Amino acid sequence: MPLHINIEDLLSARTVESDRIEFKEGWNPDAIYRSICAFANDFENIGGGYILIGVAEDETTKTAKRPVKGLTTTELSEIQRKMIGFNNLLQPTYHPHLFIEDVDNKQIIVLWMPGGSSRPYQVPEQITAKEKRNFYYIRKYANSVKANTEEQQELISLANQIPFDDRANTQAKMENISMVLVKNYLLKINSKLAEQVGKIPDKELLAQMELISGPNEYIFPRNVGLMMFAENPELFFPYTRVEIVDFPEGDAGNYEEQEPITGPIPEQINRVLNFLKDKLVKEKVIKPADKAESIRIASYPYQAIEETLVNAFYHRDYQQREPIEIRIYPNSIVFINHGGPDRSIRLESFNSGQVRNRRYRNRRLGEFLKELELTEGRATGIPTILKSLKDNSSPMPSFNSDDDRTYFEVELFIHPEFAQKSAIVIDTSQVIWDIEGINKLLDKLIESADGDIARDIAGDIAENPLNADNHTVEIAKALDGDIARDIARGIAGGIAGKMIDALAFAASPIDRKELLKKIDLVSNVKNFNTYITPLVAINWLTMTIPDKPTSPNQKYLTTLKGRIVLEILKRNKK
Repeated sequence: MPLHINIEDLLSARTVESDRIEFKEGWNPDAIYRSICAFANDFENIGGGYILIGVAEDETTKTAKRPVKGLTTTELSEIQRKMIGFNNLLQPTYHPHLFIEDVDNKQIIVLWMPGGSSRPYQVPEQITAKEKRNFYYIRKYANSVKANTEEQQELISLANQIPFDDRANTQAKMENISMVLVKNYLLKINSKLAEQVGKIPDKELLAQMELISGPNEYIFPRNVGLMMFAENPELFFPYTRVEIVDFPEGDAGNYEEQEPITGPIPEQINRVLNFLKDKLVKEKVIKPADKAESIRIASYPYQAIEETLVNAFYHRDYQQREPIEIRIYPNSIVFINHGGPDRSIRLESFNSGQVRNRRYRNRRLGEFLKELELTEGRATGIPTILKSLKDNSSPMPSFNSDDDRTYFEVELFIHPEFAQKSAIVIDTSQVIWDIEGINKLLDKLIESADGDIARDIAGDIAENPLNADNHTVEIAKALDGDIARDIARGIAGGIAGKMIDALAFAASPIDRKELLKKIDLVSNVKNFNTYITPLVAINWLTMTIPDKPTSPNQKYLTTLKGRIVLEILKRNKK
């Protein structure tokens, strides 16, 4: 029966990582069976692996040397005959899937070893020796090695821990898998197996793809088969859907909920990507004055959106009754999936791109998504996101989770060239003041004050912030009482109370975390962007290290304008 994936993808290590593929120029049963055992043990739940016999490896590219060497008809027969006996030497018995493929007008053998359901497995170190000593083997990087004592204990503890997507679903039937969707998938990845759909029994084809399990009289689909190829996977995994909410005015304003997106996972991904691309991805060409070439930028790089979304599907916990959530704000997109990263991974590691997951929650699902070229590969998601944002000169993303890692949140920020400018509208004496108008009024107040006082305030804010407020009173006094009262009402009605509190607590330099704590808010990106960033944008709050916005030593300080605002509000409370 033909191979279930495109043979060229294996030869070039395009959709399967190179450390999950071994190329063997000839038949070396001792080394081959150590690798079969290691792939079957699937120590890191990454989906097993492949061995290609009759193919030499290019040491530089870690791909197949072309044209392949191939195997003779005699070698093909001899290898298959011997493997029948060797498979029984694995404890417990394990039978890799064997395929004969035509490549470069030669024939090769492809062995596929999905993670075994009866792990851990042992195999003799020398399978051809008379005296046989069994060992556990696991994969480390691109090598099959003996498991040490600690690794053996951990491997044994994994005996009954089959990843959720690879388990049989006893609440479903094999008929719940749509053969139309299966064929469409096989055609899309250019698998020759597509030709067999409808020609051989469905059970035989689904078994070949490891999408069903159980004895012949009681077959159940595996969860991954339902995720990928059931018309309505939400029947088996409640809330397997994407919910999109648009907040055009931010959290405090009105919002619009889109119709939940359901269906097979590939269909959900494509529909969400099309929606986000149409709604959010805009392009602009900038011609720098000092360069001959124009620069093309996007509001959000599409690759960052795609990788973030696909990773949410790949790594979510399908046993939780929670959808994938996408929240669209004026200047950012937030992706939330439930079932956060392993606690061993520090959130700071995501910002550097140095993330290596210990084990994968959905090993089989990831393989299907890679075959569809919806994701790059294992451990490349975060680096891909960071690189695409950097190449677009976009702000770096924010990663967030709770202590129990029940969820994972990724926030992508819009390119500054596309950002909506913060605006606060104040109604005073039936005149609409936008933020620019208010600041112009504050500028006039400062200009009208005695020059020495203004200079003293500026110096005091920089050198001794506590003394600055003594002088701010003098400027506020210069404002007409009636106008001051109208402005105070407008400010109080147009700015959140917590923003006013933030100005007050930043009378002396204070870091971001402490400032948000002072105004009774959790320190996260959303609260920071809602209550602190707008104050910096209108120059009522300033950074102490303005040339390094992300410095760990960054603090915030209320500016002269911010202090005048506080004084106006204070004087008009009396």
